[in-house]
Amino acid sequence: MKGTDHRAQLSRLRRIEGQVRGIAAMIEADRYCLDILTQLQAVRAALARVERDVLDGHVGHCVAAAVSAGPAEQAIKLDELTALLKRAMR
Repeated sequence: MKGTDHRAQLSRLRRIEGQVRGIAAMIEADRYCLDILTQLQAVRAALARVERDVLDGHVGHCVAAAVSAGPAEQAIKLDELTALLKRAMR
């Protein structure tokens, strides 16, 4: 289902992309391991924020629309969320 506005996440992802390029440059420059690890943790945390925002948008828009659409659409969205959570728990 389309309709969720992801412009804020796209902006964050572009910043993360720059951070990842910076990490690659740190590795090429043979920077101190803990400095690299600190930046990797920052990227992971930033990606987690994007993931939470996308999930919030999905629940707020797509799942909410499915609730209004009826039981068949509700079941589809619940199955999608369940599969997502199972993948995340591996």
